[in-house]
Amino acid sequence: MIWVLILSLITIVSVVAGLRKRKAVYFLLPFASVFAFMLVKIIMVPLPFLDTVRFIFQLRG
Repeated sequence: MIWVLILSLITIVSVVAGLRKRKAVYFLLPFASVFAFMLVKIIMVPLPFLDTVRFIFQLRG
């Protein structure tokens, strides 16, 4: 739950900064932070990295 709040705060701050400073770089920050969060969570799985990624994409059910 705390991660959702942190990612929401990053998104709100970066959107406000992007609108005030009129730079598109600030709008990429939420995407980069979510990508980094997902990457860290995948790395924390005790399987090899590529096996974990294959498993995730096979869950299309």
